[in-house]
Amino acid sequence: MVGAQLIDGKRIAAEIRQEVKAEVAELRERNVVPGLTVVLVGEDPASQTYVRSKQRACEEVGIRSEVRKLPDHTSQTQLMKLIDELNQDPAVHGILVQLPLPGHIDADAVLRTIDPAKDVDGFHPTNVGCLWTGLSYQGFVPCTPAGVMELLRRTGIDPRGLDAVVVGRSNIVGKPMAALLLEANATVTICHSRTQNLRDQCRRADILVVAVGKPRFISGDWIKPGAVVIDVGINRVDGRLCGDVDESAWEVAGFLTPVPGGVGPMTIAQLLKNTVLAAKRTL
Repeated sequence: MVGAQLIDGKRIAAEIRQEVKAEVAELRERNVVPGLTVVLVGEDPASQTYVRSKQRACEEVGIRSEVRKLPDHTSQTQLMKLIDELNQDPAVHGILVQLPLPGHIDADAVLRTIDPAKDVDGFHPTNVGCLWTGLSYQGFVPCTPAGVMELLRRTGIDPRGLDAVVVGRSNIVGKPMAALLLEANATVTICHSRTQNLRDQCRRADILVVAVGKPRFISGDWIKPGAVVIDVGINRVDGRLCGDVDESAWEVAGFLTPVPGGVGPMTIAQLLKNTVLAAKRTL
């Protein structure tokens, strides 16, 4: 019997898109058209799918979107030259370099090239520093962790004083997720591939965020009864999408995000919010 309450990311993301659409309309009345440029290097099918989704979302809310497609053999120097041009373009408010990049390109160096004021992905060291020093409102927060916090807020879940466990320590999700939960006054533990007694760590979490990229990695008996479980993972198994949390979690958790339809839509919604914020800051 399913016991967990579904956290509907599709519905909440739709609410945010409507809010963003209204903000874009206000900016357009002031002759500011928010603009997002996505740089796509190579022919990775998943990246192309993500980029198309971002384009559709931008069109829906009135953000001007542009995709700069570069061949797989593009050099790092050529890519950084393009980013520098976009940094100088006043019509471009947000720059997003779609990851992963081809192996011959240093992704960290490329991300550092983006103007922090246009870094709507929130990966530039300046924005990372703002997040970890409690000044996230001055920079940009990575879209997926920001989307998770919005899911919690709009579901009425206050992390204050709760034990939060984040499984995964990537710069894209795990680390910024921990920083945001800490900022929200949760007591935070970050777990990873070297963590001992991982099951026990997960079992004590009031809020469990899983982002490891392993299908159905967390089973129901790893979860504290009534816990809030946020499944960030998206994996394809036998032609179907599934998360990092096993379906048995529905019988134990108090709240749970589905895959698909949970965190995924929120990531794009937050990207739209960050792009509009970048445009507002130019006024």
